[in-house]
Amino acid sequence: MLMASPDFATYGAQRFKGSLKPCMALLEDALSTLRTDEAGVRIHGLKALSPLLGSDGCIGAVAASVLGQGAKPVRAILFNKSAETNWSLAWHQDRTICVKERREAAGFGPWTVKSGLVHVAPPFELLSRMVTLRAHLDDVPSGNAPLLIAPGSHTVGRIAVEDVDHVVRQCGTATCLAKAGDVWLYATPILHASEAATEPSSRRVLQVDYAAEALPHGLEWLGV
Repeated sequence: MLMASPDFATYGAQRFKGSLKPCMALLEDALSTLRTDEAGVRIHGLKALSPLLGSDGCIGAVAASVLGQGAKPVRAILFNKSAETNWSLAWHQDRTICVKERREAAGFGPWTVKSGLVHVAPPFELLSRMVTLRAHLDDVPSGNAPLLIAPGSHTVGRIAVEDVDHVVRQCGTATCLAKAGDVWLYATPILHASEAATEPSSRRVLQVDYAAEALPHGLEWLGV
């Protein structure tokens, strides 16, 4: 049984070395139908992923180590950074969730549509009860654009854009190096960033958001 570190709540991130190894072949096969020439592909309805993402699967079990057996995947994106798709990402918080349909609800908004999927910014308190994991299909050494995080920044609350740099300086930064088969788990609202790769190679990462609660006001998670 996987267990998150007692420090996860305050630090906001943890590496689970090799936790994907037992299901790497299944994961590669499940993702083989997706396009590989795009920087990011939003995933919905890919049934082959379900056994891996459930709370007893090799990916979902990592989320369940924090959220419990009620953890369910609510959004997934396959990122593919390479020499052809090499980008940088400024420091930011993830602030939106993906839902089945738009319903006006207090505290939810603004609304956007990304790749045909309905997204909305929920109350921050909901985000603070979610986790995000990154399942690494390739090695991510320092030259291959590892994720950067500001440890503890998830405890600050919703951070205004003009305050982001100050909070990063206050919290410091950590580099999330990884080997193929590793999973990084982090608190969804943690400040994070990514530089362009200086030694670009294939850097495929399946990123999955998890929650363990139903949405209010008749809203429903779209799910994966």
